Amino acid sequence: MDFNVKKIASGAGVFFTRAVQFTEEKLGQAEKTELDAHFENLMIRADCTKLWTEKIYRQTEVLLQPNPSARIEEFLYEKLDRKAPSRNTNAELLGHYMQDAAKEFGPGTPYGSTLMEVGECERRLGAAERDFLQTSAISFLTPLRNFLEGDWRTISKERRLLENFRLDLDSCKTRLKKAKAAEARSACDGETAPDFQETRPRNYVLSASASALWSEEVEKAEHELRVAQTEFDRQAEVTRLLLEGISSTHVNHLRCLHEFVEAQAAYYKQCDFHMKELQKELSSCDENVLPNAFALSSTHPAAPAAEGSPLETDTLKIEEVQAPATGTRKAKVLYDYDAADSSELSLLADELITVYTVPGMDSDWLIGERGNQKGKVPVTYLELLS
Repeated sequence: MDFNVKKIASGAGVFFTRAVQFTEEKLGQAEKTELDAHFENLMIRADCTKLWTEKIYRQTEVLLQPNPSARIEEFLYEKLDRKAPSRNTNAELLGHYMQDAAKEFGPGTPYGSTLMEVGECERRLGAAERDFLQTSAISFLTPLRNFLEGDWRTISKERRLLENFRLDLDSCKTRLKKAKAAEARSACDGETAPDFQETRPRNYVLSASASALWSEEVEKAEHELRVAQTEFDRQAEVTRLLLEGISSTHVNHLRCLHEFVEAQAAYYKQCDFHMKELQKELSSCDENVLPNAFALSSTHPAAPAAEGSPLETDTLKIEEVQAPATGTRKAKVLYDYDAADSSELSLLADELITVYTVPGMDSDWLIGERGNQKGKVPVTYLELLS
């Protein structure tokens, strides 16, 4: 290998000069060129964008793939530039297991047929989830990763170059300041030998006057300062353009965010559709097999209206109703229910009550008893146990 000794020595000298300047700045012994307020705001905004983009990216990965082992596997396949093997979603696996169990128990049995229907629904949900994961990865995760691994790396590289050029510029300013101070002392004290420890060593002719040597040193320091200032200004402009491009990044991420929301909304809409279809299928089963298990209303079903019942509220005297000798059943309350009037009985979820019917009563209502309390209760709020 061909080593360029001069180049290595020059690079080491530059590194040492920058290190000295950086240390003196930290100790407050050297001045530091400050960037303008607009530039500082651009850098703060860029850092904030990188920080939150990284957090959103990582958490979205967790949302789409909660299994850390699966995420590591996908990462390794991506780095090896190989396609990751297709993997069933958890819902699809559950659907397969349910359908296999239904075949073992017998598809003609109530439990087996229900397992078959639920398993098919789970498979549809799993397929919808798979489409959502693929769409989200392409439309949302990929642009965020491209920013972190592409644009941000470029910005970071240019910012490091700008910091190096700034250290060079401030070092040149310090060198010029010391040279001018030495030149002034030389003019006051007469001709003295130049102090090469205050500036970098030069191959001067020692027989020349000290004033002329310091003048030459000042001129060279001024020239180096102009060169360093030009390089710094050029790098500052490049870095500024990249930082201002963060606004375009925000616009792009905003569009990707809209696509992610649309994909998520479509996924949940499909899930809602499949579950409602499953509820309809299961609600058509024998009531004795699945008593009130799948009401098609909301989580807290509305109580049926009492109007039109052969027993009107004003003619039904609850206190006169007697429990029949046979036909009473235990029921579990599914939801809280507040009585609408004195003829009804308020209910608390998960409590057990005794229920029965009386001749001519609306089929949507039962008489419920809890200790000494008695009143009408809606059937849709109950699960009949016996």
